[in-house]
Amino acid sequence: MDFRTQLAAELPHLRRFARALAGDAALADDLVQDCIERAIVKGHLYDPARPLRAWLYAVLRNLFISGLRHQSRSMVVKTVDDLADGEGAVAPEQEHRLSASLVAEALERLPAQHREVIVLVGLEEMSYRDAAEIIGVPVGTIMSRLARARSALRQILEDRGHTVLRRVK
Repeated sequence: MDFRTQLAAELPHLRRFARALAGDAALADDLVQDCIERAIVKGHLYDPARPLRAWLYAVLRNLFISGLRHQSRSMVVKTVDDLADGEGAVAPEQEHRLSASLVAEALERLPAQHREVIVLVGLEEMSYRDAAEIIGVPVGTIMSRLARARSALRQILEDRGHTVLRRVK
């Protein structure tokens, strides 16, 4: 399989990770597009001995962090339309959709470093070692961030009166 075909196969995973980081679908799509563009341009730097997904996640995460740094230097002006609540929104009727919605909202309330660890290890099922490589921290840091993130997520949900997470030992 050639490099571009492998890139295309990773798009759904990149979108999910970008959405978790950015919290906004449009911003996530821009982030994925930038990531793919950078991967194509810098493809010669990719080491085939390393998993492509881990390399792409590192590229995407670095782009996201660079964007945050740039954003913190520039002032964002919102219009009244951006601040208005979504009119006509209907609450989900099915319990599993409600649970997913509650967890997604709780995830957005977590600090970025906790959210990215939960997404990489919990959702993307990456090993601690791969997540550590992507984020650039020791494996022990991943483990402690994950424990703190799970605890914070559980607390956020309990504070809202919901118990959609359960302990698995």
